[in-house]
Amino acid sequence: MQRKIPEHHLVYGTLKDYLTGEELPDTDDEQLRQDLARMLVEEKGFAKQDLEPRLTVETLFNHIFVRSTVDLTVSYNGQRLFVLRYGPGSLVTREKSALAAARVLDSRCCIPLAVVTNGRDAELLETNKGKVLATGMEAIPDQEQASRLIKKYPPAPPLTGAKREQNLRVLNAFDVEVCCQNYALGLF
Repeated sequence: MQRKIPEHHLVYGTLKDYLTGEELPDTDDEQLRQDLARMLVEEKGFAKQDLEPRLTVETLFNHIFVRSTVDLTVSYNGQRLFVLRYGPGSLVTREKSALAAARVLDSRCCIPLAVVTNGRDAELLETNKGKVLATGMEAIPDQEQASRLIKKYPPAPPLTGAKREQNLRVLNAFDVEVCCQNYALGLF
């Protein structure tokens, strides 16, 4: 599924998705997402089929519909190990939504780890308690580390009831697109 690109974002044309070959809008952010996918395959040793791009979680609270996109979901031996969410700016502001996405994306389990990155820095987070396990781009696990991490942080059972709803609400609140609403209203 293609991302909706607001009109005020710079679009250079189109590019081919590294993993799927799909044609996507060529933006600065998409170029960084493609670099991250390429790094996971060419430097970190994951197979392309271990990476699922652009999975989504849809939420509706207080009449506000939000489609949250998980940039990449990375599996090891068929088990989802971590989600990777990219966004420019501060990593701390992305932690809660990345953790929430990892907790609710898979209906069979909570994905045990989450990575937040701005393309220059990264944090590896443990999903259950939200603890930062490592920082820096080297914190993004490689295939060898994945084998140890999946043993140390096995997937937890899926969230249900109020706990699931709480995480869905976090996604809804953190991922609502407000920059473009403010732009349209002339608030910039």
